[in-house]
Amino acid sequence: MGQNKRIIVGITGASGALYGYSLVRALHQLGIETHLIITEMGERVLQFECGISMEALKPYAEIHSNKNLFASVASGSFLTDGMVVVPCSMNTLGSLANGVGDTLLSRAASVVLKERRQLIVVPREAPFHLIHLQNMTRLAEAGACIMPASPGFYHKPKEIWELVNFMSGRILDMLGIDHALLQRWGENA
Repeated sequence: MGQNKRIIVGITGASGALYGYSLVRALHQLGIETHLIITEMGERVLQFECGISMEALKPYAEIHSNKNLFASVASGSFLTDGMVVVPCSMNTLGSLANGVGDTLLSRAASVVLKERRQLIVVPREAPFHLIHLQNMTRLAEAGACIMPASPGFYHKPKEIWELVNFMSGRILDMLGIDHALLQRWGENA
């Protein structure tokens, strides 16, 4: 069932860890090779918001320590089809926008950008101040896709999973990965 792709997923300390968890599970279910990097605050938020530990993610992805700058995903010669940072904290967004590569997550994102691969950043913050917007602009100008966690409602969701899957589906669309996670506009349910 796999689509011969290799994706890196980064989960940071912003609220919305469920988006990252949902994406990792969807990639696994689609047979996509997934490499996961979670910041220390990302782990804490995942546990707090979802009751999910790092141990629970092991079946879905190869997990890399955010401190391990020697990991495969830190090198441009390690071929990937892209990276998604979901949710992306404003702290991480600022690091990415300014080329700071002092953690594996920020280094992997920098590599994805320099290799001209798809980088999708999903900020989960509101409202934005000018520095947030400038950092998003800087990343977009460098080639990243900025996709705020803003699910649609035209599919008339009744449960939180429908909203979460909508965002995961849109991310998969941007990565060119076939899926059936969301009802598309103009298509009957």
